[in-house]
Amino acid sequence: MASKIRDLESEDENALVNKSIKGDANAFGILYNRHLQSIFRYIYFRVGDEMEAEDMTEEVFVRAWEALPRYQFGKYPFTSWIYRIAHNLVVDGYRRKPLPAPVAASDMALLADREALPEDLVVEKDESAALVQAIQKLGDEEQQVIVMRFIQGLTHTQIGKIIGKTKGASRVIQHRALRSLNKLLSSRLQTHDQI
Repeated sequence: MASKIRDLESEDENALVNKSIKGDANAFGILYNRHLQSIFRYIYFRVGDEMEAEDMTEEVFVRAWEALPRYQFGKYPFTSWIYRIAHNLVVDGYRRKPLPAPVAASDMALLADREALPEDLVVEKDESAALVQAIQKLGDEEQQVIVMRFIQGLTHTQIGKIIGKTKGASRVIQHRALRSLNKLLSSRLQTHDQI
């Protein structure tokens, strides 16, 4: 059994998807492990609550497992398809609860990749919290592009496939979102300087 899982881990994504479609839970488990953190981060930045993001992430994979028999090779890469499921789940969540709670500064530690001095951490947490709050003020599509581009590190081509738009449209949305973020953060800085 362990050697079968090791063999599966070396397979490419399409082979794993094909085996998962045929009911191979081990193959789907490897897909789950490969995409779990990126889907969690995507949802977390959209909803701002760690526990809710964990629950929604699990729901994404349950929905993916259930929908696998309908997955069409060539229409979308599996990665785009699973992000689409995550996006739809987040949008459904917004319909039930219109405004996401802001991400607590203490939760930003989930995103830290390096150690810093305590005073640097305080400034960094404040700036990170302000950035997350500003991102959450953007429109849905702008949030989605910013999170996928700068937090997930996806290309505009990948983002375009996920959101159902062209690579160029993804760039335009990113530009518009960055301009809005700049305004939001600049006004915060001016307000902060006046205090």
